[in-house]
Amino acid sequence: MSKLELKTEGDRHVIVTRRFAAPPEAVYKAHTEPALLQKWLLGPDGWTMPVCICEAKPGGKIRYEWSNGKGGGFFLTGEFVALEPYKRLLHVERMHLPEATPDNHVETRFEPDGSGTLMIMKMTLPDAETRAAMLGTGMERGMEASYARLERTFWSGNDDQNGQRASVHVSIDAPKVGSRS
Repeated sequence: MSKLELKTEGDRHVIVTRRFAAPPEAVYKAHTEPALLQKWLLGPDGWTMPVCICEAKPGGKIRYEWSNGKGGGFFLTGEFVALEPYKRLLHVERMHLPEATPDNHVETRFEPDGSGTLMIMKMTLPDAETRAAMLGTGMERGMEASYARLERTFWSGNDDQNGQRASVHVSIDAPKVGSRS
């Protein structure tokens, strides 16, 4: 739907925004379900994610391992701090390149935007030097490659008569509500 936009704020923040042609529930699930993450969160073409641990609950562990198929790779570890289903994720992550980077505190919001979703990710780094090093990796190229892949996983089939894509691949279950006996 759109390419990501990346901007800085102050000395320690990076703000990433991107629109998706899918409802917030689908975009949220794509960020929290391991089987879905392994399909799209791959960075540039040719990379894979052989290990994906994503325990989407407060205190839940995160571990993503990427491989370029040529002996190269890196991994990310982290923990979820808070989750508001279909609306917001808050987690702490660190890249291992191979040494661990300082903690990156990440808040990701999923806001309804017409017939799609506006994703707003705010990363808070410990200092300007860490932020500069992170931005120096060219991370936005890998992020956009992954987000474009995610966009493609949402839609398949032919456009309908109104030019809209016909089917969503991510199943959306209603949140479980406690029942009264």
